Amino acid sequence: MKTNHNYDLIYSVVMSIPKGRVATYGQVADIAGLPRHARQVGYALKVLPDDSAIPWHRVVNARGEISQRFAPVSEKEQRILLEEEGITFGPQGRISLAEFQWDF
Repeated sequence: MKTNHNYDLIYSVVMSIPKGRVATYGQVADIAGLPRHARQVGYALKVLPDDSAIPWHRVVNARGEISQRFAPVSEKEQRILLEEEGITFGPQGRISLAEFQWDF
């Protein structure tokens, strides 16, 4: 897979998110040295091939929510993958960032 340098930085950060933890798009961008590029993180994750080993499912929005996608099945898949790692969702469908956010 051919990627650009920023995507490589983003993928490296996402690979570092431990199982059972989440990071926000903005947090990934900041750690990758790309402050204020949260959307670019989303674009980078969107183009990952289906068989990628990069744990894209561990990245959520700043409210601790799974971001909407063109294919709603991806949102359900992301929730299932997170729940399999022990991450719980509140009644509003949000993850407690205080409890589950990666402390880099």
